[in-house]
Amino acid sequence: MRLLLRLFLFFIVAVPLALAVALLLAVDNHPAVDRSAEFTPESIERIKQVLQKNDPRNLKRGAPRAVSVSQAELDLAVNYLVHRYGYGSARVALKDGALSIAMSAELPNNPIGRFVNVDATLAETETLPRFEHLRIGRLPAPAWLVNRLVAHLLARLERGGDYGSFTGVVKQVSFAGGRLHVIYNWRPDVPGKALSVLLRNQDLNLLRVYQEGLSQVSRTTRAGIFPLADLMRPLFKLAQERSRAGDPAAENRAAIFVLAFYVAYTDLAAAVPANDWPQAAMHDVTLNGRVDFSQHFMISAALAANAGGRVSDALGLYKEVTDSRGGSGFSFNDIAADRAGTRFGELAVGDPASAAKLQQRLSAGMRESDLFPATADLPEFMPEEEFKRRFGGIGAPPYKQLMAEIERRVAGLALYR
Repeated sequence: MRLLLRLFLFFIVAVPLALAVALLLAVDNHPAVDRSAEFTPESIERIKQVLQKNDPRNLKRGAPRAVSVSQAELDLAVNYLVHRYGYGSARVALKDGALSIAMSAELPNNPIGRFVNVDATLAETETLPRFEHLRIGRLPAPAWLVNRLVAHLLARLERGGDYGSFTGVVKQVSFAGGRLHVIYNWRPDVPGKALSVLLRNQDLNLLRVYQEGLSQVSRTTRAGIFPLADLMRPLFKLAQERSRAGDPAAENRAAIFVLAFYVAYTDLAAAVPANDWPQAAMHDVTLNGRVDFSQHFMISAALAANAGGRVSDALGLYKEVTDSRGGSGFSFNDIAADRAGTRFGELAVGDPASAAKLQQRLSAGMRESDLFPATADLPEFMPEEEFKRRFGGIGAPPYKQLMAEIERRVAGLALYR
């Protein structure tokens, strides 16, 4: 009887106490890693090359493929993901046979600590890597226990309907020559399965609401041209009404997502497989009288709302650099459209007050000049040689001066004040 009593006291006192101590050791008041996630045209070009090499449309089912990324590319991607979804930073280092990662993620407000810091080392095996070292804050985690938990999780996922498709794709991961090497077998059903995991029924239903709204609005004119402001007003009025019982940021994000596909003349079903998306009447959507401005604006807004402002800005700049090398030329007008769209997307999914305020202003009716800056005097269509001659290239003082002027114009717009 005394033994049972002691065991009972142990479980109600010692175990909770141990968990509390472990929690205190796992969190910190300061981040171990603190750095920004900077994308440049050069880094995006490298990422583009990797994606082109592994374009799923060119891959045969079951055929083994290999992808290799440098430490710099992997470090950029991991740091961005932690920054975007964990509000923190990360650093990755590769050496032959092992990968080390240190990261800090910010926690919600609590009385214990602001950050969780993780330091881990993964060692390569004949198949997938295993943890060699793991420390969470000041709390060391036994590698053997973590590896058993990971193996158990993978086994359960393999038996799951949605996740089972992913577990057999990656065959081997290795670290050599300062690069991450992955061998995988491509399966055509993976993109659809990924979307079904990322976009649950609630998300799909939300997109359907705004696609239906867009379909109705698009049929109110036969002019063939639709000003973006006129198209946005009813959709964000719908978002405002639905936000009374929902999340304004989620409503805004769905509206932006649908609008971005529409202005780019792209069927929503191309990205989100479904057989019954409401069909909208197609029109040229203009901003300040130009279709390309509406495309730059809405695509940048969608990127900012879903991937973050840094990615949106970097992709916009990357496009201008590539255009200057044989396309339509470098255009500060397009950069202004990108920056205005990025700001719009950031406000649309910021805190609830910001998201609701944007809905209210758009629903009340706004002029294009309230959301898009003056661009008539900005240089455009410049070949690379002319761009470098006039502005010295990206980062040069004349370039920075004009970019600062664009930022000033965007910040002064009524919608963003």
